[in-house]
Amino acid sequence: MRIVKLAMLGALLILGGCASYTTPGGSVQLSSLAESDINLLMSKEPAAVFPANISVARIQAPGYLSYRVSSFGTGRYSVVTTREVETEADFARLAKMPQVSGIAPLNRILLPENLDSIKSLREAAARLKADILLIYTFDTSFHAGEQQFAPLNVVSLGFLKNKEISVTTTVSAAFFDVRTEYLYGLAESTAKETGNASVWGTSEAVDDLRVITEKTAFTQLIPEIEKAWAGIISQYSLKKS
Repeated sequence: MRIVKLAMLGALLILGGCASYTTPGGSVQLSSLAESDINLLMSKEPAAVFPANISVARIQAPGYLSYRVSSFGTGRYSVVTTREVETEADFARLAKMPQVSGIAPLNRILLPENLDSIKSLREAAARLKADILLIYTFDTSFHAGEQQFAPLNVVSLGFLKNKEISVTTTVSAAFFDVRTEYLYGLAESTAKETGNASVWGTSEAVDDLRVITEKTAFTQLIPEIEKAWAGIISQYSLKKS
């Protein structure tokens, strides 16, 4: 019996030594999803009605996966419908911006399975009678010492224990006209967090640092969105009121 117990303990130690963390999936270049023809781009006009209803969606690279959440849809990008770092207070604050009638997230019921362009999101937003589509994406990178890990890299936790870990997140947002795909404005924010190497015993501990970093970046994005929106309404709301 003792031999069996020792064998089981040895197996657990081996498994523990092989524990790993998979870095989250990548972001999306928002500009790559919009119309690329220059003539068509130049011909687009703003058509939103103010006060405006805004639909919101978080998009990521195809097949996006993090330690805690996954994404929906196939094609050139995917949509994350689970609010992992965003809070109700964040969206309640956005709903209080001037010339905003309401904020509504896009969910899986409204989204098509295949996601190849902004038009897919615009059609879903139109079903909610939204005037403007606000999309955002997280670009999160991991560094262990001097080494950077690409999205969906598998990292041995034993490797991390010997190095200081830093996580950097840039979250980018864009306002599009639901009717015409006119681009109203952009907003962006970056946050960085560093953790002591002694805490990297579990995948949860590593991922906690990612969540903290992304939450900080999104919190900092809110006032940047408000600034961008202030510029939008000053330029466009009087034309449509």
